[in-house]
Amino acid sequence: MNQTPFDINDLKKLRPPNINPKKMIWIVPLIILLIFGYSMWFTVSPEEVGVILRFGKFTRIADPGLNFKLPLGIEEVYKVPVQRQLKLEFGFRTAAAGVRTRYSSRNYQEESLMLTGDLNAAEVEWIVQYRISDPYKFLFRVRNAVQTFRDMNEAVMREIVGDRTVDEVLTVGRQEVASAAGVQLQKLCNQYELGIKVDQVVLQDVNPPQEVKSAFNAVNEAQQEKEKLINQAKSAYNKVIPKARGEAERTIEEARGYALERVNNALGEAANFKAVYKAYVKAPEVTRQRIYLETMNDVMKKVGRKLITDERATGILPLFQFEKGGAK
Repeated sequence: MNQTPFDINDLKKLRPPNINPKKMIWIVPLIILLIFGYSMWFTVSPEEVGVILRFGKFTRIADPGLNFKLPLGIEEVYKVPVQRQLKLEFGFRTAAAGVRTRYSSRNYQEESLMLTGDLNAAEVEWIVQYRISDPYKFLFRVRNAVQTFRDMNEAVMREIVGDRTVDEVLTVGRQEVASAAGVQLQKLCNQYELGIKVDQVVLQDVNPPQEVKSAFNAVNEAQQEKEKLINQAKSAYNKVIPKARGEAERTIEEARGYALERVNNALGEAANFKAVYKAYVKAPEVTRQRIYLETMNDVMKKVGRKLITDERATGILPLFQFEKGGAK
């Protein structure tokens, strides 16, 4: 037979505690008062504001600090971080931020894989930094404003990337793409009344898909080789062509100088001949004699040693000492 650890009859001796009913009257109102008091006040952080609804209808905005509201669910409070800069990540996720940031190993190609304007594929990873500028619009104008804002980001980025070549997106056009995306996003936020202010769009990384990365790198190397050869050809062209042009200009200028010199000399000689002729007309004999003397003077300077004898003298030839090469 099983034995119980205590006697059943002992239960008959149990009695409820002796509670004074007058004390119970004060406990119940006290509990109700505590519940009322706890549900009437709330605290808003310095970077937040409180949006207060009364029976589901917007009534007012509560500033940071200690605030009060109607209890028992009559008024509800939604705290919105209006002073905090928020961000959305596309194509990747940060697992743990810090000195050595860790990223999620999951593949987010459904967000990052895009088609460029020249029908090439690219994986675009970017960050959008934003603030909540109007808490009322953020909460009540659009259902699930954050998801709507994320969808807008993907649509805008795909549109902008689709209007540019893959080289522009990968290299020189990255800043232009980010700036254009920020402007377009802000226009859409204003149009949809999201209550969001876009601070910055930053392209983190832009790469070709892993499946075609090797082929893309080969194409880039070929393009770089092409550019190098073109630059080398331009360098050789710039060395040879300007030099040839300079030499041609120099030859032309020398020919012009030579022609000018010949013309001026001819004009001078003509003017000199005219002047001599005028003098000859006035005194022919004197002019003839002068021309003869001047001509002889020029000619005799080119002759070596000169011997002048009387044409009637004879037998004087042995007296001359002729040297080899001397003038006779």
